[in-house]
Amino acid sequence: ALTSWVGIARIFAIVLSCIAFSLVASTRIYGGTYGTWCMFTWCFCFAVTVLIVLLELLELYPKLPLSWDDFTSAFSMLAALMIFTTSVVFPSTFISSPCNSDTCARQAAATAISCLCFLAYALEVGLTRAKPGDISSFLSTVPGLLKVFEAYVACLIFSLLDDVGSEPALQWCVAVYAICFIITLLIIIMTIGRCLAYMPCPLEKMLVGYNALALVMYLTVTVIWPLYSFRNTRRPNPCGANCWWNRRLGVTFLTIFNLLAYLVDLVYSTKMVFIS
Repeated sequence: ALTSWVGIARIFAIVLSCIAFSLVASTRIYGGTYGTWCMFTWCFCFAVTVLIVLLELLELYPKLPLSWDDFTSAFSMLAALMIFTTSVVFPSTFISSPCNSDTCARQAAATAISCLCFLAYALEVGLTRAKPGDISSFLSTVPGLLKVFEAYVACLIFSLLDDVGSEPALQWCVAVYAICFIITLLIIIMTIGRCLAYMPCPLEKMLVGYNALALVMYLTVTVIWPLYSFRNTRRPNPCGANCWWNRRLGVTFLTIFNLLAYLVDLVYSTKMVFIS
C-alpha cells in the first residue's frame, strides 16, 4: 500500500492535492461555478485516494462487494482527467496578468502543484494499466480506460450544452450524447460491481458491437452539431467565458475527442476479441 510504486504515486497525489486546495482556500477567492468545481476536484480526489490507501493498508478492501482493481483503475483515470481539467480551468479563470500580488502568487503555486498532482495520477494509471494479454481487470485495459474517458468527456459536453430549441438535428445530437453516456456508465458500474458475468450474451462481442454503433452515432453528431449550431450565425462581440458561441465551439471539440476515443476503443476491442 505504501512502498510499491503505485503506493508512492498515491501518497504524492494525496500530498499535492492537499497543498493545492489549501493554497486556494487561503486566498478565499474560489467562488462561482468554476472555482467550486476546482475545489471539489482537489478535495474529492484527496478524500478518495486517502480512503483507498487506508483500505489497502488495513487490508479491508477484499471484503467490499466490488472489483477492487477495476475500481482503483477507473478512479485513477477519472482523477487524472478531473485534475487535468482543473489545472487548465483554474488559472484561466482566476489568474490575471500582471501577477504581482501575494494572492496571485499562491494561485500560481496552486496551479503548478495541481499539474504535478495530475502527473502523479497519470503515473498511477500507467503503473496499473494491464499488460498485453492480461484482461483480469477490464477497466485497467486500454478499452476500459477509454470507457472512463468517454464518460467524462460526455459529462463535460453536458456542462456546456445550452438550449437547443426545437431543432430536430440538435435534439438528435443531445440524444446521442445521452444514450452513449448512459450505456458507457452502465458498463463501468457493472464492471466494478462484478455484474458483467451475468450477461446472457458474449460480453466481448457485445462491447465491440456497441463501440461500432457509438462510433457511427458520434460520426453523425460530429457533422451535424457544428453545421446546425453555427448556421447563419456569427461570433458575438464581445463574447465572454459563458458566451453561447464559445460553449457550442467547446462542445464541437469535445465531440471530436469522443469520436476519436470511440474509434481507438473499437480498434483495441476488436484486436482483443478477434485477433489476440
